[in-house]
Amino acid sequence: MSVDTTAPVTGGQVTEDTVLAEISGMLRVLLDEYGLDDVEITMDTRFHEDLELESIDLVSLSADLKERYGDEVNFAEFIAGFELEEIIAMTVGQLVDHVVVSLREAARG
Repeated sequence: MSVDTTAPVTGGQVTEDTVLAEISGMLRVLLDEYGLDDVEITMDTRFHEDLELESIDLVSLSADLKERYGDEVNFAEFIAGFELEEIIAMTVGQLVDHVVVSLREAARG
């Protein structure tokens, strides 16, 4: 299934599967730099342990999220409440859930 990452996302269009596909695409671009673009990305995939992403990669992902979803999804605000151990253990699913909730809340206005 191909996801149009140029079309605006509205609250009614937001599904876990759609957001997972979009975030997986963003991550594949990052991972391609390390030759790891064929890694399976699921809701349980951990950014540090499974994808071996470093903090600079999370900064890049944050920029990608802002570009795609606008100010409705604030990655820095999302992880600000986490302890270091929680950031290290963070899963793709946690981010997907955050994006879905943020976009749905923004749609309700």
